[in-house]
Amino acid sequence: MTSFKLRQLKLRPGEEYRDELEVELSPFEFGGQRYVPVPAKVPAEFVVNRGTTGTVFSLAFQARLHGPCYRCLGDAVLDVPIAVREYQASSPDDEELTTPYVHDDTLDLSAWARDAVALALPDKILCRPDCAGLCDVCGKNLNDEPHEHEEEDADPRWSALERLKENL
Repeated sequence: MTSFKLRQLKLRPGEEYRDELEVELSPFEFGGQRYVPVPAKVPAEFVVNRGTTGTVFSLAFQARLHGPCYRCLGDAVLDVPIAVREYQASSPDDEELTTPYVHDDTLDLSAWARDAVALALPDKILCRPDCAGLCDVCGKNLNDEPHEHEEEDADPRWSALERLKENL
């Protein structure tokens, strides 16, 4: 877990602190599937700006995730650029003026980075944009073996319903 002790900063309003840190990213589940960041530690640009009413934290890095494709279950690799900010008020009157990543003057960079990656993910992680997925009849990967199945003859017990459908 990567964290940053805020007590070491002695910033006055208007001052800025910049650093390049290695942030540890943990694997997580998305849509019932496990995605692993590779590498587990990524270089990140970390900036702290002190204002008169609070502190703004900025974090920027590039994450690469490995996991299954949503459509074909093959290997998918996704590059996710991250640039996020959090605000912590000096004397917060409202819960919205605090960040959930600061506890006892320690900023949890790993949790913040993990949440930022999760929020930046697309709805469906695909191995490639034109992934054809799996055949719904036989289960073969349509990217490797594009094919179609012949339509099976309908059960004769449904013939009366078919005639009704044709009359509509």
